Amino acid sequence: MHRLIAILALSALAACQSGTHPVSSPTPPSPTPSNLPTAAILQSADVPSGLNVCLGSGPIDVYIVSLAHADPALAARVGTQWQQLVVGGATVGAVSLFTASPAACNAELGATSNVKSVTSFVAIFNEAAQADRAWGSGVFGFVPPAPGEILPGVVRGTDTGLGLSSWTYDRANIRLASWHKSVFIALVIVSNLDAAAFKAATVAIDARLN
Repeated sequence: MHRLIAILALSALAACQSGTHPVSSPTPPSPTPSNLPTAAILQSADVPSGLNVCLGSGPIDVYIVSLAHADPALAARVGTQWQQLVVGGATVGAVSLFTASPAACNAELGATSNVKSVTSFVAIFNEAAQADRAWGSGVFGFVPPAPGEILPGVVRGTDTGLGLSSWTYDRANIRLASWHKSVFIALVIVSNLDAAAFKAATVAIDARLN
């Protein structure tokens, strides 16, 4: 993850601002089954043929446990990053991974540049403002560029098609989208797939964030 960020030269954190208001109720949101993270993440029907779902796809805790069997150090880092989101207000999260090679299932996010793969992550927060702040601080280490910063392949804001609080990185081998919508944050990473597959993945998830 940090390697990709270094390549992008994203050295500045986004200003932690939000145009939304916190929900009035102090209790956690009660989403319907259609917009729980496990339903919002990418499903088999959303990805190109030839990609198989990885063991561990589902609730984030299940993913971390599965990852620990193959790479305890990486699992520990992912666990720490998830706990940072929990401290920031996340209540539940889910991950789905689809790859052309089982070996890529246990790779660091954004590091499978030589294998076809799609990864998605969705989390729900107590309040929209919390989700926006978490997005601005970085989702699993992927930090949005500073407002107005121009970097090759990077787009921030409404031009991504994913709303004001969003950014994308689009290059031939690696494509990434990270965005905040209501009480949700979402992350999609695509390796060695075309722009159409990347667009389809983000559209499928964004439609479920309600």
